[in-house]
Amino acid sequence: MMMDWFIGALCALIVSAAAYKKRSLSLSGMLAAFIMGTVYYGAGNLFWFGILLLFFISSSIFSHFRGDRKAELEKSYAKSGRRDAGQVLANGGLGMLACLGNLFWPDPAWAYFFVGTMAAVTADTWATEWGGLSKSEPRSILNGRRVPPGTSGGVTLLGSTAALAGAVCIGGAAWLLRMWTGDDTYVGIGSALLTLVKWGLIGGISGLAGAFAGSWLGATVQYMHRCVVCGKEVEVATHCGQETVVLRGFRWMDNDMVNLLSSLVAGLLAWGIGMIG
Repeated sequence: MMMDWFIGALCALIVSAAAYKKRSLSLSGMLAAFIMGTVYYGAGNLFWFGILLLFFISSSIFSHFRGDRKAELEKSYAKSGRRDAGQVLANGGLGMLACLGNLFWPDPAWAYFFVGTMAAVTADTWATEWGGLSKSEPRSILNGRRVPPGTSGGVTLLGSTAALAGAVCIGGAAWLLRMWTGDDTYVGIGSALLTLVKWGLIGGISGLAGAFAGSWLGATVQYMHRCVVCGKEVEVATHCGQETVVLRGFRWMDNDMVNLLSSLVAGLLAWGIGMIG
C-alpha cells in the first residue's frame, strides 16, 4: 500500500514538473496536479491514474497546437492555457473524490462516475482547442444563431466532433485499463467486445452531454462581461484596453464552476448508464 503511494507521488512529481516547465501548469497548478496524481495512484491504481494522465497529456498537446490562431481568443478568457490550481481541481477534483470513495467503499459505481467526469472535461477541452481552429463561425447552443468565435455557449461542428472523440477515447481507455489492472475480466472475445462497447457508450454519451451542459451554462448563467470597444462577450474585466461592463450571470459562476458542474452532470449520467447496463 505504501509503495503505491510512493510510486504515485514520484510519477505525479515527474509529470507535474514537466508540465510546469512546458508552461502548461502554473506553480499552483503544478502543486495541485502533484497532490491529485498521488491520490489517483496511491488510493486507486493505473486505471484511475492512466485516465487522468490521458486527459492531461492530450489536453496539453492540443492547447499548444496552432497556438498562434488561438492567441486572440485567449484574450477573452479569464484564464489562459496555463492551468492554475482552480482549473486543475475543477477538471479532476470530482474524480479524485470518486477514487477516495472507491478506496473506502469499493463499488463499480465509483468507476462509472469517474469515467463520466473525465469524459466530460476531456470532451470540453478538446472541443475548445479544436473548435477554436474551425473555419466556420460557431452557433449559439440556445438558438442556433451565428456568434463570434470565443463566445461562451458557441459550438461548431469541428468542436462537437472533437468533443465526441475525446469522450469516446476516455471510454475506450477505461475499458483497456480495467482489463490491464484486472478490475474487469472477460470470458472470450465476445464478452470483451461487448464491454468495450459499453465503456465507449458510457464515455461518449456522458462526455458529450457534459460538454453541451457546459456550453449551456456558459450561455446562460456564467458571469460574463461585454467589451465596450469591440462588443465581444468576454470573461475578463478589461478588454481592448478598456474596462468591460457586466452582461449577465452570477458572480460566483466562473469557468471553473461551469466545468465542475458539467462534469458532475456527466458523472451522474455515466453512473446511471453503467448501473443500468
